Amino acid sequence: MESGILSRMGIDPAIILLLLFLLIVALFVLYVNVTMKYNRLKSSYNTFMKGKDGKTLEESFREHFSEIEAILKITKQNRLDIREINKRMEGYYQKVGIVKYDAFNEMGGKLSFAIAMLDGNNSGWILNAMHSREGCYTYVKEILKGESFVELAEEEAEALDKAIYKEAYDVNA
Repeated sequence: MESGILSRMGIDPAIILLLLFLLIVALFVLYVNVTMKYNRLKSSYNTFMKGKDGKTLEESFREHFSEIEAILKITKQNRLDIREINKRMEGYYQKVGIVKYDAFNEMGGKLSFAIAMLDGNNSGWILNAMHSREGCYTYVKEILKGESFVELAEEEAEALDKAIYKEAYDVNA
């Protein structure tokens, strides 16, 4: 079989048949690939929709969305509560510094002490109890924003620094 058009163009009809055959094979491979993907998608869809129709699925989504909204409301309330608690805690005593010492160098055992108690703004008081053979003398000094308007003794200043910088009290001191 000869074609006038193809012979004038110098193309052999066998080459065209070979190209058409290769195109059919390629299309068949693509068809098999698409069919496999469709079957996987259909299987996933059937698993997702198993036992549910459109109405029950919609109800399920509504329930989940209402649960999410409830969780969001609770989360917002928790954040507000935490802010309120943090504001309240600024006024409570949060920091403590203790220094034990021997006030008069005549009695052993370091029975005297200075204790600083501060809130979140470094305001509070220092209690200094000096123990001697004759008795115990106790002094209180007010602290505002980490400073005292009355001169502090060395032990009181140390207790204040420990409280401000939150150093742990050494039990063995």
